[in-house]
Amino acid sequence: MKKLKITSLFLLILLFFVNALSAQQGSANNSSDFLVYNVKKSAKTVDVNDKWNASGWKGIKSIKIRNYMGKIPAFKPKADVKMTYDDDFIYVIYRVKDRYVKSITEKINGPVWRDSAVEFFFSPEADNPINYFNLEINCGGTPLLHHKKNRPTVEDIQKIQIKASLPKVVDTEITEPVTWTMSFKIPLSMLEKYTNVVRPKPGVAWRANFYKIAEINSNPHYITWNEVKNDKPQFHLPQFFGILKFQ
Repeated sequence: MKKLKITSLFLLILLFFVNALSAQQGSANNSSDFLVYNVKKSAKTVDVNDKWNASGWKGIKSIKIRNYMGKIPAFKPKADVKMTYDDDFIYVIYRVKDRYVKSITEKINGPVWRDSAVEFFFSPEADNPINYFNLEINCGGTPLLHHKKNRPTVEDIQKIQIKASLPKVVDTEITEPVTWTMSFKIPLSMLEKYTNVVRPKPGVAWRANFYKIAEINSNPHYITWNEVKNDKPQFHLPQFFGILKFQ
């Protein structure tokens, strides 16, 4: 009888740990942990010069970049983004309601992330998000583009068409409220030189995250679309990328 009680207790303890482990794994793999953006195919040509509410962006849903990492700034910028695509390009436009804006980097692949900037991290390989691109553009329109395995050339980076609403250099910080936009289009053929791109079409999904950042201004901040659960601000964590579902 005593042996039976010990065996029963052991089985109960084992069952408890199995259930706890299953719950933990289920939580880690729960798709509800990831935001989903349904990306519509463009019904008309999108021009990078189009403004936020221009005809090329009509009917394109925007998403909010609102998850702060690290120390919460005194002033909270509000960043929104829209995305669409066609057979040859992906198109993105950011709108940022900001203050304390500063931007000094003019060299491609320079430290644009230190300026008032927006960033788009994305993996065109749906089943392998670790192979991601990080496209970072300061508010003056200077870009940085890296890939996890292969570094794109400056000549290829210049194939990305970019339109910034602010001047190329903002050396004197803009302390008053200002709304600025950043739009760009990325050639899929250029991306295909550096990784296996699953071209956007209905049913295809990419992993991605959208960010807003500033470090050298008087109101530094780190903001994400899909929440990044990390003690310190860090954007290079593809396990926290959200999902782009192409329609």
